[in-house]
Amino acid sequence: MKNIKVIAFDADDTLFINETYFAETEEKFCALMSDYLSHQGISKELFKIEIDNLKLYGYGIKGYILSMIEAAMKISNNTIPVEVIERIIQYGKELTEKPIVLLEGVEETLEALNGKYKLVVATKGDLLDQRRKLHNSGLGHYFHHIEVMSDKQEVDYSDLVTRLEIKPQEFFMIGNSLKSDVLPVLAIGGHAAHIPFHTTWEHEKIDHKIVHENFMAYEKITDVLKRLQ
Repeated sequence: MKNIKVIAFDADDTLFINETYFAETEEKFCALMSDYLSHQGISKELFKIEIDNLKLYGYGIKGYILSMIEAAMKISNNTIPVEVIERIIQYGKELTEKPIVLLEGVEETLEALNGKYKLVVATKGDLLDQRRKLHNSGLGHYFHHIEVMSDKQEVDYSDLVTRLEIKPQEFFMIGNSLKSDVLPVLAIGGHAAHIPFHTTWEHEKIDHKIVHENFMAYEKITDVLKRLQ
């Protein structure tokens, strides 16, 4: 850890609440479509369509809205009233207007690390939405660079490290997803810490434990300060 020059933070559910809002929206969508299918069946169909659409729309609210509309059409066999489509679009707009709620210890951690390391944001999602959330969070002034990535694979982190003009072993990633924030960073030779959030999107879950000399697991974000100060 003594060689670390850049510390990168995931945004959603690492700096501020996100998945909770998506889960609430899915509950409303399932209730809206309850005449056609069970709650479990609706969730399963929506998830399948979301995953299929990632290659087209990427991550974020806009792709989620389109996936909900597509799911509604499929579940209803294309008989869904236009009023229901309008309601789904409204759900999406409400999702973009959710308040930015910082997670406990985030600003304390950024304040402690500010000036000692180059701090960046490395997150997935829609560019406009992520920049809006970071601006509204009031955290923007802590970060040297904001990287909104179309995906978080090894190649994406390698490209980021190259742009930051550092070596992989000088890069430390902090996030709530083992799949997106930890595994690919370890694979390129970087360091990574997992800070769990109480809700995790099914797509971000893995089915095995990680054992690696560059991996750290903490209960809360302020715990990283024990290794960095």
